[in-house]
Amino acid sequence: MALRHSSILLLFASFLLSAKFIAVDAQLFIRGPFRLFDGPLSHFADPFDAPDDRGLQRYIIHVRRPEGPLFTIAKEWRNFYVSLLTKATARFSLQGDDSPVSRLLHAYRNVMIGFAAMFTAREVEAMSKLDWFLHAYPDRTYDLLTTHTPEFMGLRDPTSGGGGRGGVWKESNMGEGVIIGVLDSGVTPGHPSFDDKGMPPPPAKWKGQCDFNTSACNNKLIGAQSFIRSYGLPAGSAGPPVDNEGHGTHTASTAAGAPVDHADALGHGAGVAAGMAPRAHVAVYQVCDRGRCAGADILSAMDAAIEDGVDVISLSVGSAPAPFHADPVAIGAFGAIKQGIFVSCSAGNSGPGESTLSNEAPWVLTVAATSTNRTIKATVKLGDGQEFDGESLYQQPPDFGSKNLPLVWAGDGTKANASKCRNGSLDGLDVRGKVVLCERGGNSRTDKGKVVQGAGGAGMILMNEQVDGYSTLADPHVLPASHVAYAYGSKIKDYIKSSSNPTAAIVFKGTTMNASRAPAVSSFSSRGPSKESPGILKPDIAAPGVSILAAWPSTVGQETQPQPTSTTKNTEAVFNMMSGTSMSCPHVSGVAALLKKAHPGWSPAAMKSAMMTTAYASDNTGQPIVDERLLPAVLFALGAGQVDPSKALDPGLVYDIDPDDYVPYLCGLGYTDAHVRSVIHSPVSCSSAKRITEGELNYPSILVPLGGNHPTAVVFSRTVTNVGEAHETYSSEIVAPEGVSVRVEPTSLSFTSVNEKKTFKITFESKGGGGSGNAEGQLKWVSGKHVVRSPIAISFK
Repeated sequence: MALRHSSILLLFASFLLSAKFIAVDAQLFIRGPFRLFDGPLSHFADPFDAPDDRGLQRYIIHVRRPEGPLFTIAKEWRNFYVSLLTKATARFSLQGDDSPVSRLLHAYRNVMIGFAAMFTAREVEAMSKLDWFLHAYPDRTYDLLTTHTPEFMGLRDPTSGGGGRGGVWKESNMGEGVIIGVLDSGVTPGHPSFDDKGMPPPPAKWKGQCDFNTSACNNKLIGAQSFIRSYGLPAGSAGPPVDNEGHGTHTASTAAGAPVDHADALGHGAGVAAGMAPRAHVAVYQVCDRGRCAGADILSAMDAAIEDGVDVISLSVGSAPAPFHADPVAIGAFGAIKQGIFVSCSAGNSGPGESTLSNEAPWVLTVAATSTNRTIKATVKLGDGQEFDGESLYQQPPDFGSKNLPLVWAGDGTKANASKCRNGSLDGLDVRGKVVLCERGGNSRTDKGKVVQGAGGAGMILMNEQVDGYSTLADPHVLPASHVAYAYGSKIKDYIKSSSNPTAAIVFKGTTMNASRAPAVSSFSSRGPSKESPGILKPDIAAPGVSILAAWPSTVGQETQPQPTSTTKNTEAVFNMMSGTSMSCPHVSGVAALLKKAHPGWSPAAMKSAMMTTAYASDNTGQPIVDERLLPAVLFALGAGQVDPSKALDPGLVYDIDPDDYVPYLCGLGYTDAHVRSVIHSPVSCSSAKRITEGELNYPSILVPLGGNHPTAVVFSRTVTNVGEAHETYSSEIVAPEGVSVRVEPTSLSFTSVNEKKTFKITFESKGGGGSGNAEGQLKWVSGKHVVRSPIAISFK
């Protein structure tokens, strides 16, 4: 029997790489940042695992929808997939003595019809000739990419006390009864951020499970499962989803952590730590291990989350762009939004270069990262009196005063990469007892401090590379350190070169709450335009993602010096500061939970529209939000703007999109019927279906290509739904991009009932020869109570 089952799998796998499949898919795969492996099938640049010594690696297989009623339970689907493989054994054998069951990793039922399994390329090639086979691709790798932010975002009334319910929290009851599914590296049960004091039980629709012992889960942490699967190990063998990295604990508590008094990170940022939706329930799905997350595991977790009954999925991972029909996150997210589940994803940490985004599908909310007005200040004082403010999470020890110490630039060393303070690069350079100026890049920011410390240095000034500009971060360094802007670092370097006896001191000033030009887009935050759908403006929105304080496992180190005089009074709670779009994503996931509580009937697209059209684009000085250069952030960095939860609760109008509306959009991208079917999970014929351009999708933002191979005049239609007052009239206000005339018809919209829909046309036309590069503008629909703003980006070709 084992041999028969082995034969089955080989046939299935071999057929996947047929010539027909290659002709269709290889061309599309090459469009993205992929590399070609030896053999007939192109693979992604970051496959989850290279073929083993038997040639086996992970594949995700899409299967044609079976005829008749669909199965209702997971076991029936799994048996169905095994039966397909079993029938195939008459045509080919699996390599070795494997059985189909031993090769199967995941059986999907909600996000797609298909499974993930281990195959050789030859086995997959043979499988593609079977009549039930639809589409396949190698699995790919995704990478893992707070006391003050609730107040900064207007959720908590600062006059109402630490756990106060003022502001948006009062209107949304802190997200009570909403379930947020967090797909990440696991969770730390027992952490005070997941205490369920005063929490109601989960709603009756909840069907999930907890793989910890019975006391670890509660009415706050209602679910915890691991979906990490390895070849040869049975389902459920991964054990409970204990967070051994900290990332998942941090993101889950950012989204929905319970209020915790006296929280701080090494004495900094002290206050009440709470998530965006403190009374929402949390369900954790472990999909990442040692910083790597397999697409097949993510799909399986999303599949379970849909069945479990979550309302929001938060996914702080990213990978290189891929066509949506070969992107596990895009496919899983589409299955989720079809069930009314909101999905938010990180934009990526590969900025500030153009087209560096992850998670580009228009049915997910793609979140960029910005700073807040809180900084952990560490000021560099030079011997000539110059002072430069930087940041550091290091807590000044009693024996490190403000006395000036000798200052040296690491680049004066003779070793390669000395300026970046990489391992061994300071050999031969006398840094003992000195402050060392190191350049960013090449290794982690905290690793540079370890190199300096290992060479005998007393402190470190970390200067940005030019591309990072003024974006600095508070890191838990192992020695006294300050992270300064590129401009400041350049002046410090000039001082070293011009002085015969350069000296410096680092003065730790702790937490300050008055940073100007906040929020600002961080340099690491990935930028558009989108590669896979360049006609959709991405990222969608921005949220706090710099130096975010949230829960942390006590078993995971913070890579810093012992904490001699911490101000914390809660010895059971450990918190840490992290930066990244991984941190901005759960902020928006929490806001989505608040919207879901306040408006349970809204679709995911309506919730997304509410956040985007009410986002703001000015900082705390009233000027445009800036980027790492202190220049106004472009739409491809900021999206629609900074999320404003208070206004998102009452947006007035929304741009809604039904899941079926994405079919003509996907056909318009040039996808084959099989590829569209892989995304939407239903049969489709693009030859007979309507096709639309990207700009014709009813999206809250507008991107218009003009000139070149594109027309000089473009007309789009948009439909808005009234979710404000029953009787309300809106007038259009246009800020036209430079070189373009913009006309809206009609110029006013009058509503007489809630949920009434109105359609308008917006025309864009080049004038005076148009322009070059990109231009920006906006369309506003303004009533006496609401302002509904859509950003406009023009791409001149």
